[in-house]
Amino acid sequence: MAGEAAIIELAAWLQTPPGRYLLAWEQAQMDAAVVDLFGFHALQLGLPELPGLRSNRMPHRWLALPRPESHFESHAQQRPVVALSAPGVALHCDFDSLPFESGSLDLVVLPHALELARDPHQTLREVERVLRPEGRLVILGLNPASLWGLRQNLASMLPGRPRPYLPQDGEFIGYWRLRDWLRLLSFEVEAAQFGCYRPPLRSAAWLARWDWVEPIGARWWPVLGAVYFIKAVKRVHGMRLVGLERSRSARRSSAPAVAVQQHKEQGP
Repeated sequence: MAGEAAIIELAAWLQTPPGRYLLAWEQAQMDAAVVDLFGFHALQLGLPELPGLRSNRMPHRWLALPRPESHFESHAQQRPVVALSAPGVALHCDFDSLPFESGSLDLVVLPHALELARDPHQTLREVERVLRPEGRLVILGLNPASLWGLRQNLASMLPGRPRPYLPQDGEFIGYWRLRDWLRLLSFEVEAAQFGCYRPPLRSAAWLARWDWVEPIGARWWPVLGAVYFIKAVKRVHGMRLVGLERSRSARRSSAPAVAVQQHKEQGP
């Protein structure tokens, strides 16, 4: 039930002024990242408040939500998955045991899914399993190395335990730590970006007054943004090497033909 509580808490926090500010930045990044990604099958894990696949044009797009704890089944007993063309929840499943065949998806987006997962390592391994070679992965996560993360940590240490700024449940995964996980699973990070540099304020009016800090933060302390965005691609060892070897073989086979032709032209 802890996982369900974390999801409910995050959903409620996203309705607050800082939550709406964060969600607006994340939606803009996600829309731009997936609009030109092509394929047939795309999956979003969690956070229906952020429709991460709305600008994507793949014919089959799913939004998956965690199943309630009381309804857990074995992976073999899960019902077949049916894609929805209209926005909505297509399936409930365990994020660490996805009901998709290996190498069957072209795109997976994880908006804070790893932070709320029971086992973020296993969830990421499942995503790697279901993605086809050269499939794309997009991740959004809260940055613990930010002013927002600092305020969250101070709230847990100060006397009287003041109200935390961010949702309490879930594990905030550092950017560099997550990059190491991706590297171990043979993902290559194509793009990374940080955002939301305004101080951890609760009022919409005060957040608006600090709008001027956004370009300054993005230029002078980019890795201290409250949220990070990662776009990665699944690489399979040997695939690109095969292509390179073919091109080299083609060049080697064509070179002697050119030499022979030149030799004939120079003859009597």
